[in-house]
Amino acid sequence: MDAAAATLARQPGSVDRLVRLAAADMGGVDRLITDRMQSDVPVIPALAEHLIAAGGKRLRPLLTVAAARLAGSDNDHCLKLAAAVEFIHTATLLHDDVVDGSQLRRGKVAAHLIWGAAQSVLVGDFLFARAFELMVETDSMRALQILAQASRVIAEGEVLQLMRSHDLNLSQAVYLEIIAAKTAELFAAAAEAGAVSAGVDADKSKALRDYGMSLGLAFQLADDALDYGGATETLGKNAGDDFREGKATLPLLLAIARSGPREAEFWERAIGRREQTEADFRRARELIIGTGALDATLDLAAEYADKAKAALAVFPANDWRESLESLADFAVSRRA
Repeated sequence: MDAAAATLARQPGSVDRLVRLAAADMGGVDRLITDRMQSDVPVIPALAEHLIAAGGKRLRPLLTVAAARLAGSDNDHCLKLAAAVEFIHTATLLHDDVVDGSQLRRGKVAAHLIWGAAQSVLVGDFLFARAFELMVETDSMRALQILAQASRVIAEGEVLQLMRSHDLNLSQAVYLEIIAAKTAELFAAAAEAGAVSAGVDADKSKALRDYGMSLGLAFQLADDALDYGGATETLGKNAGDDFREGKATLPLLLAIARSGPREAEFWERAIGRREQTEADFRRARELIIGTGALDATLDLAAEYADKAKAALAVFPANDWRESLESLADFAVSRRA
């Protein structure tokens, strides 16, 4: 079963319209990224480029640009903030891959397997520093506050996840708290910073923050589902990585709650003790699909996508708003 099949009744959504609309701005962002990841220490740009040039949709900086334009910005103040957002995101990916021992990232061998864990962590630190230099250059204390706070919240979310990652009794509420911090917070901050760069009032900047938070939750929940319902060749990572790492994501938690005593020992062995065999992922996938846990996760993702779209109601209908609404649907319906 493909995880995306559960969302066929929804509008599929698309990121392409927003990409086309923001193409000129994102060209400027890409030039900033390329320029600011340079260093006289050769390993720094080489390692950074390995991940940054691997692709990805640049959703977070795209969100910064789109929020600024929707809020009425007609200048380029948002471009440096967008580049800063991408550097923060890339730094967290470098750190996460070391912590998780990930093998693939965006379809390429994880950087720490090529350059080593120490250099990956330190280059992540370099990118964080570059991000803060870019923020300072915007002369916006409010934008600096938003993105600095986001960096702190993300770190807290990662530590909380690390502490509870193998907890089979993790509640849905605590799980949502974790992904709100480690994933959705940067979506929210990216959108809010873009709004602030446009000089809009507090209600509109909050609306865009709310949009980003709900979008980020929808995105992460769909990502959790794809780990059990997607394919390695489209994911850019190995399908089943979350299971093999023993991560207690929502599809897994719901399946455990809906399984009977017969399956309890399987979950305890495979996730609690991480004593896994080659056949275990297939069995886990069958239980997650069979108990309806996959569909329930995607249904919740769809609810957050709808909340994201509703948050944009304070803005007049135009190409930017419609493209952001389509992005919310895409977050749930995507296959990678």
